[in-house]
Amino acid sequence: MLNPGLSPADCDKLVDGWLTTDLDQWTRRVVRRHFDPQTGSPYWLERAEELPFDPRDIERYADLSAFGPFDLDVLRTRDPRDFVPLAVPRPLTGRVWDSGGTTGAPCRVYYTPEMIVQRGVWRRWSFQTEGFEPHRTWLQATPTGPHLIGNGVWEAGDLYQSVVYAIDMDPRWVKRLLRTGQMAVAREYTEHVLDQILNVLDTRQVDYVNTTPALMVALARRAPEQVAALRGVRLSGTHLVPSVHRQIVKALDGGICGLSYGNTFGNAAGLPVEQDGELMPYLPNYPQVTMAVVDKTDPMTTVPYGTVGRVRLTVLHEDLFLPNVLERDEAVRYDTGDRFPTDGVANVRPLETASTAVEGLY
Repeated sequence: MLNPGLSPADCDKLVDGWLTTDLDQWTRRVVRRHFDPQTGSPYWLERAEELPFDPRDIERYADLSAFGPFDLDVLRTRDPRDFVPLAVPRPLTGRVWDSGGTTGAPCRVYYTPEMIVQRGVWRRWSFQTEGFEPHRTWLQATPTGPHLIGNGVWEAGDLYQSVVYAIDMDPRWVKRLLRTGQMAVAREYTEHVLDQILNVLDTRQVDYVNTTPALMVALARRAPEQVAALRGVRLSGTHLVPSVHRQIVKALDGGICGLSYGNTFGNAAGLPVEQDGELMPYLPNYPQVTMAVVDKTDPMTTVPYGTVGRVRLTVLHEDLFLPNVLERDEAVRYDTGDRFPTDGVANVRPLETASTAVEGLY
């Protein structure tokens, strides 16, 4: 158990505190921590010598545009520990997580326990607001191994007082098969994953499944009765279109369909769908994760609400600072109004310029 002392009341208190955080004040706190000459993070202290400004002079969240787009290749080559402030006692121990590696070598990020807790508590908030009941049985049917989504076993188990089954899944193998045209083998691997899922569903009483949209569609096609018997499913991944969402909701036959969007760097929780399912909004895990929707030709310019643009992600953890990460996704800029202190994104889909990237089961 990662954090046995974290009660439901503790989780609620954390979310309430995060949602009342002043983003400019939080930005100053995080940036100055990473650029402290004695206790900052090794990578950013090196970069500080090359920057035409002193990052410690940054006062507002909007000032982060001075950094320009973040170079993700750095996360493919540098030791992930170089991004953790020296204020965190060495030697570091814990998990390094990989991105999917869809468009190149995987990016690798070190997560401190506090970062894991923040992500997990936000996911618990999602379970709660979407209507999933605690003390139920889950099946975690998502990528495993180096992929952070597999940590959902802890999130549902320890943070939501549930029993969780899991399977093995390597999405990179499927992507490789698709890229090389080995469609028959890719289908065989998909059946292998479905076999694992059905082995659990056929022999155990499972209430909820956490999986990817693509895998859920395949499961509903192969085993419609088992899907209809579920109390709900939580769809985690990067891409989901309204037509597929409606297809899954219909297959559930009254069960809950929860959503989340994100990756190794930062996540967003699903909000209730709107416009008869045509608008699917998400709320970033604020304040440590924010998302902007920007002009596709000018990544520092935010588009108007209701307009489609590229997703720009900023990570503002005390132990990880990644400003202006340009995702290979596009989305609608979503106005959360007075409900939440940050913008949302909606109807996320592959960026047109990256449409040839293979996603496979994820």
